[in-house]
Amino acid sequence: GDGVRLSVETGAMDGQVEPNPEAWSGLLLGAGGDHVDHRLTAQVHHVPGEDGGLLCLVDETGRVSLRHNDQPLATQSSWAISRFVGADQLPKVDSANHHDETAPLEDPFEGTLEVIVELTGSHTCRVTVRSLAAPNKIFDELIAEKIDRSLVDGNIALISHLGAVGGSGGHWFDDLDISGDRLAFNPDRSWGPVLMTQYTISDGVLNLTAQLPPLGLEDDHTGTLEIMERGSSVWIDVAKAQMHPDARTLHFRVEGRDPETQARYRIRVGDAAPYEGVLRGAPDDGELVLGAMNCQKVFTGDLKWNHSGIWMPHKETVESVGWHDPDMLFFAGDQIYEGDLVPVDNRNTDIAILDYLYKWYRFCWSFGELTRDRPTVTMPDDHDVYHGNIWGAGGRKAKKTDELSAQDSGGYKMPAQFVNAVHATQTSHLPAPVDPDPIEQGISVYFTELNWGGASFAILDDRMFKSSPSVAVPAGAFVNGWPQAEGFQGPDADVEGAALLGDRQERFLEAWATDWSPETRAKVVLSQTLFSTLNTLPPGGTSGAATARGAFPDPNNLPTDWTLAMDADSNGWPQTPRDNALRIMRRGFAFHICGDQHLGSTVQYGVDAHRDAGWAFCLPAVANTWPRRWYPPEPGMNRGEGEPLYTGDFLDGFGNRITVAAVANPARSGREPANLHDRMPGYGMIKMNLNEGEVVFECWPRWEDPARDGAEQYPGWPVAFSLRENMGTPSGYLPDVPPGTVHVRVMDERSGAIEFARALWSQESLLPVYGDGPYEVEFLDGEGTVIANRSGLMPVR
Repeated sequence: GDGVRLSVETGAMDGQVEPNPEAWSGLLLGAGGDHVDHRLTAQVHHVPGEDGGLLCLVDETGRVSLRHNDQPLATQSSWAISRFVGADQLPKVDSANHHDETAPLEDPFEGTLEVIVELTGSHTCRVTVRSLAAPNKIFDELIAEKIDRSLVDGNIALISHLGAVGGSGGHWFDDLDISGDRLAFNPDRSWGPVLMTQYTISDGVLNLTAQLPPLGLEDDHTGTLEIMERGSSVWIDVAKAQMHPDARTLHFRVEGRDPETQARYRIRVGDAAPYEGVLRGAPDDGELVLGAMNCQKVFTGDLKWNHSGIWMPHKETVESVGWHDPDMLFFAGDQIYEGDLVPVDNRNTDIAILDYLYKWYRFCWSFGELTRDRPTVTMPDDHDVYHGNIWGAGGRKAKKTDELSAQDSGGYKMPAQFVNAVHATQTSHLPAPVDPDPIEQGISVYFTELNWGGASFAILDDRMFKSSPSVAVPAGAFVNGWPQAEGFQGPDADVEGAALLGDRQERFLEAWATDWSPETRAKVVLSQTLFSTLNTLPPGGTSGAATARGAFPDPNNLPTDWTLAMDADSNGWPQTPRDNALRIMRRGFAFHICGDQHLGSTVQYGVDAHRDAGWAFCLPAVANTWPRRWYPPEPGMNRGEGEPLYTGDFLDGFGNRITVAAVANPARSGREPANLHDRMPGYGMIKMNLNEGEVVFECWPRWEDPARDGAEQYPGWPVAFSLRENMGTPSGYLPDVPPGTVHVRVMDERSGAIEFARALWSQESLLPVYGDGPYEVEFLDGEGTVIANRSGLMPVR
């Protein structure tokens, strides 16, 4: 007939002897609908909400019921949905009538649940629910007339409800059967066994990682990478890989790859259809575009099982980034949040890894269409390894003490096996680590260099070696990175021995900054968070908790009674290692891209003076719960004419010099859903003109269609600057740059130390320097050959 029939065998798990009338199994009908992305609807679970569908249930006594899953409960968490939902919170369908009042079973029900949906009008249908204790023997039945068809229009799912604490042990299912002429089948929505790929190409080496689901013992755990070169029609096997037992990844490494040659690739696993993508050729026109994102929260309260309540799969962001068609991608961290939408399941390490993978797969499902066709840099941040904040302390095991929480003690709370699985999913496609020895507990490292498209990227983990402020600065009484000692001042936190990047990463950064290959035209540092504390707190606020409850004032009338924050989770602390890192970075005229703060911002760092170090772009979050704000109590110095009061030169809460060019502060946007848009979500585009040495930062709102005529970025952007500015204002110039010079290396003649190295942009004839001299300078050509070496050079002012 005109409808759908569903049936499934079900029953209580083995060992349960008493039926629990508050526990049930069954079918969910009508979750989501045509107006909701099917990937979002796949997240529907035990709490009712708009577009939640209709529950067709059989309890353990054999009685059937029909209940609403579309009527929201009065209150909801803005983080994990962990509340118990009982039968009294799921209203019965008013028009449902039992045909027989059957006595409940004395043993837990085992049998078939049958659901029949029949169309009875243009907008209505009849729903019949039956429990069959034996074939063709109806035990209980109800029929609901004139059900609104929108209630059953959507996805289908299985349900196992445990009942109250200490109740049922769950339910089994078998022989699910669905048939009927109103059943829509969408084979294009099939997903797997390859769920996503990520790859990089650097120095002729392709590293590609394919993400798999948790496969069964009988499934094929081996994958093959095949490549079809441009102009060919032949697939060639180039590598095989075995599935990582924890991360469920396949990692392929192929040498001899020409980075400028585009090709197609595919991954074969067993007999499944192959997963295909493109190995993008590096741009050869001197223009390189990096698309950058971070912090993909799925849920921030006000539960609805549609795009007004769940942000995954971030479709508008993915489509907008795809429209820009960047040459490569950067995901700066918090690809998952450990308790996002569902709580953490940490009963043991294996289960915790599966819990992580479930949340990581949301990211894969959302962003895989972008990563399959372009090089991608991904790095985990604190939430990815199940921390609120993390001070890695070289990999030590984080342990609770009488005085400190495990997190405040420093190190990793989760076992090394878990952390390494996270690293395998997110970073195994990066070039090999430059210093691969694991840290404490055998935790893997991934800091490395990526050379592609004329840019050289230093990929840092600014959490892994960082000291805990609670341990390093006991006088500050830091809790979760926030000083609680009365009268404590930010500069007092600059203590001897506190680590930021750590010795190993600093050594790498020093070598990288001044080592310019003939192809390199720019240096870029990628890490998790900003090397300053661009954050303020409302009156009386002493920690980040005050950030979450902050106001959303008119952007033209910001408060002046907020105070500068001292948040040691940022890289504004510790100050001396922060300054050391920036001094090293500016020797290569590097700029910085990062995330974590949820506050889109563009700044220029200062070390010894304002504006004497590199530019930085802290990305807005794709979606966030924790909106930081920059409401400085005093206007910035040396602002441009007409620039907002929150721009200009500042000292942050730890006393670091910082020049603020643009900030996307939270504000009442007037857009719905407000709890998404008022937190100023979005993404960044970094456009590099490598021949001219010019960079443009673009900061795009999540809601904006960049293809629209008149499309607008966040106020203050785009921000354009020259790479020459990344070392500040020159003290003078060295004349007579030899013709044919492509790179220079400048040494202090007295000490022999390298002051800086960089490319020449726009065929410069004068070379800016930043001290008093005398200098020794090596001039190199496009092959990396020294064509002149001059000493005793003094700057001309």
